[in-house]
Amino acid sequence: MLNRSSSMSLSLLIVLVNLSWMVAGQAPIPAKYDGFLYKNQETTTNTVIIEAFFDPICPDSRDAWPPLKQAFEYYGSRVSLILHPFPLPYHDNSFVTSRALHVVNKVNPVATYDLLELFFKHQEEFYNRPTFNESRSSVVKHVAELATKVADISLKNDIESGFTDWETDSLTRVSFKYGCSRGVYGTPFFFVNGFVLPDGGSAIDYFQWRRILDPVIKGADLKEKKNIIEWSAA
Repeated sequence: MLNRSSSMSLSLLIVLVNLSWMVAGQAPIPAKYDGFLYKNQETTTNTVIIEAFFDPICPDSRDAWPPLKQAFEYYGSRVSLILHPFPLPYHDNSFVTSRALHVVNKVNPVATYDLLELFFKHQEEFYNRPTFNESRSSVVKHVAELATKVADISLKNDIESGFTDWETDSLTRVSFKYGCSRGVYGTPFFFVNGFVLPDGGSAIDYFQWRRILDPVIKGADLKEKKNIIEWSAA
């Protein structure tokens, strides 16, 4: 979700981040590609890859998730979905909730998207105004409780310690910097096979996803069929 003043502030922030990289040199390349693969769907050269940049505290990200999930289920193995956390700086609790996704992904990867959906369900509890008088530690405690709920009660200590772990802090920063490097300025933001979709910062409904993906899937199927025919004739 993005208003004009917020967009200008974030654009300025992205410029400053890029300038700092130019001054300090190239940012360190992370050990693995940023983001969380949905349902561990295998990604191949014949798979249509959707990349979604979400902020767990963004209402538009929340609204964008159900139709995207529905589209993924419709196309099945023809698509792969990668979620990149992108904590917007004007949402006070975005960084800690994005970090929680990394914490849970580290200790119980299958629960990562369950936590995202739980954040969407309880999103209003983490808006700026309701948490204005809360300490950071109380917000982190609340986030950790939700993370424990989806990951497993036996992982409670691991999850709580994850919020003081330098690695999860670093991974969350990398997620934000990666989004900036791709030109992301709001959430939700989508790429299909590496190409950005228009109207960044707005949700896409199911029928829009069908209109976007149907011709891409058809093209991928024709290419795969051609490759099989050429291979058989060789």
